Parts: sequence; C-alpha cells; structure tokens
Amino acid sequence: MIQHLHNIQHKNSNNFFLIAGPCAIESEEMAFEIAEKVIAITNKYEIPYIFKGSFKKANRSRVDSFTGIGDLKALEIIKKVGQHFNIPTTTDIHENEHAALAAQYVDVLQIPAFLVRQTDLVVAAAKTGKVVTLKKGQFLSPESMQFAVQKVKDSGNDKVGIIERGNSFGYTDLVVDFRGIPTMQKYAPVILDITHSLQQPNQESGVTGGRPELIETIAKAGIAVGADGLFIETHPDPSCAKSDGANMLKLDLLDDLLGKLTKIRKAIN
Repeated sequence: MIQHLHNIQHKNSNNFFLIAGPCAIESEEMAFEIAEKVIAITNKYEIPYIFKGSFKKANRSRVDSFTGIGDLKALEIIKKVGQHFNIPTTTDIHENEHAALAAQYVDVLQIPAFLVRQTDLVVAAAKTGKVVTLKKGQFLSPESMQFAVQKVKDSGNDKVGIIERGNSFGYTDLVVDFRGIPTMQKYAPVILDITHSLQQPNQESGVTGGRPELIETIAKAGIAVGADGLFIETHPDPSCAKSDGANMLKLDLLDDLLGKLTKIRKAIN
C-alpha cells in the first residue's frame, strides 16, 4: 500500500508504517503541533508515516456532539500539513460526494467501519485513484473483507489496505481477534487500529468510553503477529479532545511506545 505514496518517508526501512493524528481536526495549530512531533519520532525510528485527521465527524452518538470546524476549513488544514512537512495524509469519508472532494486534499481515503459495505461509497473512493483504506466493520468476519477489497479492485484501483478495529463484544465493548490479521493479509496489507479497538461504545451517557491503558498491550500484540501498519489517534491532552478523547494516546507517550514496537519488529524479522 505505502509503495503508492510518493511522499512517504522511510519506505525501505522494513519497519511497520504508522497512521496517526487527532481524531478530528480541531485547529490548524493543533494539527501542526501533532504532525511535527510525530514526524520527529517516526524519523528517529525510521517509521513510514501518514498524518490522519477527520475533516468531519458524521457518526456521533448525540446531535450536540462535535462534528467539525467546517469541511473545507478542515480539509485545507490537512492539505497544509501534507505540503508543509512533505508527508502523505488521510481522512475518512461518509458520503459518496465526499470522495471526489476529499481526494483534492489528501492522499488516502478511509472508509469507516460502519460504511464498509456501502458499495457506492467504496466505488466512489476507488474511482478517485487514491489509496483506499477499508475499516473492517465491527460486525464483519475477516474473510468477508475480501469482498470489500474486491470492490476497490473491480473499480480499477489496486491501491487498497484493510484496517482492523476490533469486533463487537456485547453492546459496550470491543475485542481484537488477532487471528484475523494473517487472514486479511491474503487480500491486502493490514493496519491495526489500536485506539479504536479499545473503545467502549454505546455508553448510557451517549459519549463513547475507552481503555487507553491497554494501548501498549494491543500495539505490541499487533506487531508481534505481523501487522503491516498501526493506526493510533493521539492528542496533546486527550481529556480536552473534542472527539474520542477517552481512547486516544497522550502525545507525550508516543515516543516510548514506538521505540518498544520497533524493537519487537526487529526481533520478529
């Protein structure tokens, strides 16, 4: 997947790659602060890096939940980050018309887990010619993702990856079945979404909970079983984040985590 991104660094390092950034774009200052710090860390460990930020949060539990600072404003910020640091960027899309819009600003289009079976949306993303990442629905088996991947390829685009983000475990928890990673690697490179795998959805408050204290545990397991990449949402102060703060990694903890994971990667190689 990353071989299709001309501006990704450390492509030949034989390390896992990283998709990381805030859940949602809150401001230009915040986006640049996160990107700058993550770039410094990934350069230190020679980790290929893609900056992530949602330009719009469409799948909120409540109507008063934060959804964004404005679609075009957020997309412009993501584009500025990519151009300023010369790195690839990604964002998620929720509607068919978002595909062509977001493709003007980012290098990778992400299909959310709840929408990965929406054929028109997947096809619209594929037809932009951008790299497409498909989040596995919490309700889907690893084997079923071959059909989502095939939709992208049947649309004339072989630049595709799969993001594992856990399976529904009752109403309010998720669990990662690591057996699914080698299964899905038969179809496309697999990225393990650490932070969303530790969400605790459907809380009575209408605000999603999380288990961020387990981020290191899940990340180590993902690298140990051979995930191609990791997806980590991070924020300088998750307690103040406007979206998904309950399961995000504090930015100051990223360096230590990636250092440990790089050692594991070298050991298994």
